[in-house]
Amino acid sequence: MKIINLDHISATPVLPEVQEAMIEAIKMNYGNPSSQHKIGDKAAEALNAARESVARLINSPIPKEVVFTSGGTESVNLAVKGVAFAHSNKGNHIVTSNVEHNVILRSLRRLKMMDYHVTSVPVDEYGRVNPDHVAKAIKDETILVSIMHSNNEIGTIQPIEEISQITKEKKVLFHTDAVDSVGVVPIDVQKLGVDLLSFASNPFYGPAGVGGLYIRRGIKVWPLLDGGVQENNKRAGSENLIGIIGMGVAAELTLRDMDSRLSHLKKLREKLLQELPQYLTEYHINGHPEYCLPNLVSVSIKYIEGESVVLMLDEDDIAVSTRSACAAGALQASHVLLSIGRDFADAQGTMVITFGVNNTEDDIHRFLTVLKDSVKTLREISPLYTQTNAAKAAQA
Repeated sequence: MKIINLDHISATPVLPEVQEAMIEAIKMNYGNPSSQHKIGDKAAEALNAARESVARLINSPIPKEVVFTSGGTESVNLAVKGVAFAHSNKGNHIVTSNVEHNVILRSLRRLKMMDYHVTSVPVDEYGRVNPDHVAKAIKDETILVSIMHSNNEIGTIQPIEEISQITKEKKVLFHTDAVDSVGVVPIDVQKLGVDLLSFASNPFYGPAGVGGLYIRRGIKVWPLLDGGVQENNKRAGSENLIGIIGMGVAAELTLRDMDSRLSHLKKLREKLLQELPQYLTEYHINGHPEYCLPNLVSVSIKYIEGESVVLMLDEDDIAVSTRSACAAGALQASHVLLSIGRDFADAQGTMVITFGVNNTEDDIHRFLTVLKDSVKTLREISPLYTQTNAAKAAQA
């Protein structure tokens, strides 16, 4: 029986075409793109070609606006800390939201230790930010607003275009963490109006350990790494050329296949949501019903513990997660779920199901069948479930 991967938010398989391109690049024995000779020139050409492909994916008109990083984590750190350090003469205040990824939260925690101040705006029951709250949070000393494009736990997509209009009017830089959006849904940095945008290769079937930061031309960002002048003096160190070449190919494939991928993922999501009531009772679907990622479903199941379901599904060769891989293993309840009004019990009973291009409708059916049996088993040994049913019977 095949293993069914419904945890694409944690990792996606590298597409065969990407694998082939990377293997061929290894065989080419590329030199260092910064070297001043023919071997270096050839490497620089490959680097620039990949940069152009990635720039096209996010509709950046100037390829040099794309700075390659080691992944989404470094990209966000470079954006948030780089702007904070470069603009400290203007102010020391940053605005964000209550549902950001841990990379934002911990970057800002570090900045707080350096006398920066942070305002975190709330979200509604769907996890969506109200642009008016962002506007009210901006002060004279505000230097950056950072609101994620889509949430990695509940899939809600934020009103980035509306927020960018506010930041432009108030002359404040705007960064968005789009790591889980780029390559999954169409992203156009011109339309969004952002100044900085973080992304990574692996969500669109490229290699892990490669990412990028879009920096609109003219925006000052302080490099976090001291060394050479690579990446337009924004990120020191020799580029991961082989990985970047793979990322470039993945970007081209994504541009080619975006419409068909979206259609496929939406069908799988709709099938899961439509059929779930036939297999499960007493649950909540988290996230916005309309403004959401097409490949993600977050469901809070009452009277169970999410990790127990994950382990039981894993025994049947089905992979799902309880939250993002970056937060897996944390004992506390998800700050995202608490922010949208879930209580601690429901937060701990939450699963995140994420689809990929290779998933099928048969995968959904098998998942639901195993899930039904797993939840039934766990509820039978749950004292909370037993007490609740006894109370309901007494009231009847």
